[in-house]
Amino acid sequence: MTAAQVTDRSTRAAVALRGARLSYGDRVLWDGLDLDVAPGEFVAVLGPNGSGKTSLIRVLLGLQPLSGGTVRVAGGNRRIGYIPQQRALDSSLALRGRDLVGFGLDGHGWGVGWRHRRERRARVDEALASVGATQYADEPVGLLSGGEQQRLRVAQALVGDPEVLLCDEPLLSLDLHHQRVVSDLIDARRRAADTAVLFVTHEINPILPLVDRVLYLVEGRFRIGTPAEVMTSRTLTELYRTNVEVVRVRDQIHVVGAQHVCEDEPHHVADEG
Repeated sequence: MTAAQVTDRSTRAAVALRGARLSYGDRVLWDGLDLDVAPGEFVAVLGPNGSGKTSLIRVLLGLQPLSGGTVRVAGGNRRIGYIPQQRALDSSLALRGRDLVGFGLDGHGWGVGWRHRRERRARVDEALASVGATQYADEPVGLLSGGEQQRLRVAQALVGDPEVLLCDEPLLSLDLHHQRVVSDLIDARRRAADTAVLFVTHEINPILPLVDRVLYLVEGRFRIGTPAEVMTSRTLTELYRTNVEVVRVRDQIHVVGAQHVCEDEPHHVADEG
């Protein structure tokens, strides 16, 4: 590929990293990372604790500077949606569901006149409807279940009509049913609006049917490719530098043979931040 072709691909990408390096002192999380995420592409970001998954999200959000290289996100921070880890909200919190979703529009230039308030409410109602949360829009969020709260976080991320959706362990602590619901909502959005998705997760199986490519980070090393290319015994053995076996059972991937690399228990725990 010529330099001109690389530049053109990077320009068209929703997310483009070139020679990206992130380090803390002498500790290098990743270096030489070249990644283009196309509009509408679903990329899973995997790796053990401390490999820099959440740090990558922070870089794309503009909260963490790179140690080297460049990063570009289509539309800038104004066109990024962010879904954090599922954390239960205090039961005494009186904030309504629609208020939580409305925070996704804060800072986007909405005025205070009646016309703007009406338009803002319409946008919030549309986002609530898109994730099936209309029925509890006016309920206190602290009284909702974890799955219902996470639906609202998805709506909050979508209300600003993002070009890029960054998901940081959004399925954590959810049961299987709600994992599927949240995953399907994210997938529906990227297919309907051509939204690029970067999805940090400790477990690929709930999203495996949706994933186009995988970015796998391990101790400063990484691989990028389709799940069939990356989730193999040979590739993970090279990354972990110890024998790792990947076993496929029906539509599930199980990884065994290395410490903290076992799908019987979640093999990727939450990142350090």
